[in-house]
Amino acid sequence: MNARLTGDGFLFDGQLYACTIGRSGVTTAKREGDGATPAGRWRITGMLYRPDRLARPAGWAQEIAPGDLWSDDPADPDYNRMVKAPHGFSHEDLYRADSLYDLVILTDWNADRVPGQGSAIFIHEWAGPDSPTEGCIAFARPVLHMLAPALAPGVQVMVEA
Repeated sequence: MNARLTGDGFLFDGQLYACTIGRSGVTTAKREGDGATPAGRWRITGMLYRPDRLARPAGWAQEIAPGDLWSDDPADPDYNRMVKAPHGFSHEDLYRADSLYDLVILTDWNADRVPGQGSAIFIHEWAGPDSPTEGCIAFARPVLHMLAPALAPGVQVMVEA
C-alpha cells in the first residue's frame, strides 16, 4: 500500500485526507531550515508515541519519554537521528508540551544523513488546518490516529512537486 501527497491532499487507500505541509511548500532541493516539505519518495521507517497520553497505536510503535530529542544540527555526528538529553547540538524535543508529537511517524528522508539536506521530516498531528509545518506532513489528530496503524514500516509516501 502506498500514499501520495498532491496539491489536493494526502491520498491513501483510495481516500483523500486534508493535511498541512511545510510553510515554504514542496521543494526538490531540500535544505535544513528552509521550511519546505521535500519532494520525492519516502518510506515509513517507524513510529514514536507518548504512552502517558495515548495507548500504543501499533505493536511496532516505540515509546518516547522526557529527554528524547531529534538532532537537526548538520554539524552533529548524530544529525537526523534520535538522541537523548543533554545534547550539545541543535535538536527538536520529541516530548513536547503540546500534542503535535504525541504520535510521530518516522520517514527515511535523508536516511544517509547528508549534512544540511534536512532532518526530522515526520508525519504528525497538525496545529490546525491553516498552520503549516517546518517541512513535515501533518493531519488532524483523529485522521492521524486512524492512518497510523496502516502507515507501517515500508509503506511508500510519494510527495509530488
